[in-house]
Amino acid sequence: MLAIIWLVLLAAAAFAVTQVGGLVTLAFIAAVLVLAYRRLSLLTFTVTFTVLLGVYTYFGASGAPAGLWKGFLWLLLAGLWLLNVRPLRVAAITRPFMKAYLRLLPSMSQTEKEALEAGTVWWDGELFTGAPRWQKLLAARPPQLTAEEQAFLDGPCMQLCAMLDDWHITHERGDLPPQVWDFLKSRGFFAMIIPKKYGGLEFSAYAHSCVLSMLASRSTTCSSTVAVPNSLGPAELLNHYGTEEQKEYYLPRLARGEEVPCFALTGPRAGSDAGSIPDTGIVCRGSWQGREVLGLRLNFNKRYITLAPVATVIGLAFRMFDPDKLLGEKTDIGITVALIPRGTPGISIGRRHFPINVPFQNGPIQGKDVFVPLDFIVGGPKLAGAGWRMLVEQLSVGRCISLPSSATGGAKAGVWATGAYARIRTQFNTPVGRFEGVEAVLARMVGLTYTMDAARAVTAGAIDGGEKPSVPSAMLKYHVTEMGRQVANDAMDIHGGKGICLGPSNYLARGYEIVPVAITVEGANLLTRNLIIFGQGAIRCHPFVLREMTAARNPDRRAGVQEFDRALFGHVGFTISNAVRSFVMALTHARFTRAPVQGATARYYQHVVRFSASFAFAVDVAMLTLGGYLKKKENLSARLGDVLSCMYLASMVLKHHENQGRREEDLPMVEWACRNLLYDAQERLHGFLRNFPNRFLAGLMRVLIFPRGRIYSAPGDRLGRAVAALVTSPTETRERLCEYTYRRIEPGNALGLLQEALLLAVQLEPLEKRIRVEGVKSGRVTALDLPGRIQQALAAGILSETEAASLRDYDRKVMDLIHVDDFDPLALGTQAQPPARSSAHVA
Repeated sequence: MLAIIWLVLLAAAAFAVTQVGGLVTLAFIAAVLVLAYRRLSLLTFTVTFTVLLGVYTYFGASGAPAGLWKGFLWLLLAGLWLLNVRPLRVAAITRPFMKAYLRLLPSMSQTEKEALEAGTVWWDGELFTGAPRWQKLLAARPPQLTAEEQAFLDGPCMQLCAMLDDWHITHERGDLPPQVWDFLKSRGFFAMIIPKKYGGLEFSAYAHSCVLSMLASRSTTCSSTVAVPNSLGPAELLNHYGTEEQKEYYLPRLARGEEVPCFALTGPRAGSDAGSIPDTGIVCRGSWQGREVLGLRLNFNKRYITLAPVATVIGLAFRMFDPDKLLGEKTDIGITVALIPRGTPGISIGRRHFPINVPFQNGPIQGKDVFVPLDFIVGGPKLAGAGWRMLVEQLSVGRCISLPSSATGGAKAGVWATGAYARIRTQFNTPVGRFEGVEAVLARMVGLTYTMDAARAVTAGAIDGGEKPSVPSAMLKYHVTEMGRQVANDAMDIHGGKGICLGPSNYLARGYEIVPVAITVEGANLLTRNLIIFGQGAIRCHPFVLREMTAARNPDRRAGVQEFDRALFGHVGFTISNAVRSFVMALTHARFTRAPVQGATARYYQHVVRFSASFAFAVDVAMLTLGGYLKKKENLSARLGDVLSCMYLASMVLKHHENQGRREEDLPMVEWACRNLLYDAQERLHGFLRNFPNRFLAGLMRVLIFPRGRIYSAPGDRLGRAVAALVTSPTETRERLCEYTYRRIEPGNALGLLQEALLLAVQLEPLEKRIRVEGVKSGRVTALDLPGRIQQALAAGILSETEAASLRDYDRKVMDLIHVDDFDPLALGTQAQPPARSSAHVA
């Protein structure tokens, strides 16, 4: 198909050049393409096209072929002028098209409408334009910690990390120790989002994110415990929607840790489809504290609720009904959120789930005929039915912070540990980190972690700047947790047996085990990728689609038609412009696209703009031809969502590099991350075109998106080697990348002890080299292990006593770090002594 379309285009171009006037015709076509590229208004384009056509008619070739060609162009110009006559355009085109559009427009539930309206449109909206304004992103202030926030990280946060023994927590206790719970409550770890006037810390989103990152580098049980009270839950909902009485009562108690919150949304019959929850609250009269009041009789069954087993106050989502019309004429009031004290009669709570061997408090809650007053509704009775709006509005912020921050902290810990381990662990007399295969894996770990940290930090900064980025929150939730999964797998691969043997000395396994939890919660990743990122972004972020939908559904038909007309013809010009921009930038490899910076990263800004135009064009073709059917073509919409995400993440990488002072030593990471994301964007677009159902349009899009084929390549081996070297040596880049992790050098902290060993490895490498060169090669040193070699080198005068002692100390530290645990057989299992196996199970 692509070849056929190219042949047609080449034949048309040859005809124009040879039959119609050669260079003059090419100049005319180029001028028209420039007009489309520049996105002029319809009137401006028409006037300019009129002038150009007049000049071309006068100076162009004559003869029959040229006359036919020019006649066609004058007819086209007449059509353009008619389109500028708005009443005629509305009658002839807009009204008929709007009627057809309404028939194709998919239905939208109230929950979908509220989800679309939640949050704000930020940089994601720019990427939908095909011509993102970089100044909007680069002008944003870099995220910074206040002195108070930095002191919290340096003080209570470090103290907390020093208190945590992950093996004791996960294997021996199955819970955080009492002194840790007391410390969390008394030092405000559950109060980071609570305003100071209610006794909270009122931290910025960036500080909140940094705290979770550090805790996740030490204990995933602890980071999960801290994340929940500071994310979507009672405190957040009260902050934004609670009555003043509710705030005055609950927020100080939550800030002091007197109340432990949980939020109950998910149940056995409604997981990712939270809008269909079957849990009910029936408006009725009942007895509360000895008096009859108007209230709710609740029946619910919830599961997977973090902190539920220890919670004292439950944020409960349910569907509210008023069958007796005690509140008004409406009977189905909708999803509502209420705060329910733990001790309310009818509640069953306290049992625990065991989420994949990481024992953060998580469990089910059931309620049978639980009666509470209407005042327990968050915001009071006036906000009955507003629960879904509350949830999606606050999720647009919370989903940007909790899971992305924890995943990033875990990835940073993995990179910090694995870089050092790959340097101190030797095989074949060589550090394993110097084998090409290991270098490639290390490079991927570093590049993905840099991408994760950039997305986390820059998006948190945007939240602090007033944004509520609903679509980026879905991107971060999906891509940062998926990247975290890859980093965890890579760290495990490089550590080998050290990573898989559980015990007090294993610093990887619990982080590896908890990865599926991050993948699953707050909207399963499959759902997030296939339905939310593009499904929400295509309508919310597109500069015209939501305007068209709103105008078409406007009950004021006259006003609706006028607004639909403006949006429709703006959309047509937008699509044509992006088609031209995509083709030109793909053909020129975006070399003439304006970049906002000079230097090594300028090309990546240009490439993002190029993909923005190609993406916007592909989106418009897909929406125009597939309409509401695109919603069901999940794989297509998922690939378009991936392209959008790759552009967003590449933008975050570039902004993060600027925020950190454009450090030259970090450029290998920046280049690896951008190359990886742009290559992925290319392949996702390719997959979209390969699977687009209309094969002719797929071929046409391929000509305009990939006229030179797929020319982007993944990061190369040489670049990967440079990236890996940044973390297998004690570099400033390694320190900067792994900032906000707990790596203090102290007994029991593997991250600190690995760093100590790494520093010694670099310091003592010349001594090891001397033993090899002067001892092993000469035959004076024949021992196979390092202690034996040290002894023989000392006896042969190759090493001094001091040098030998330093090497022995280093070898002892290394062997302690690569040690794996073993247990008495009776120590394993949950019984004092495992039962004997029956003969039926004996091989």
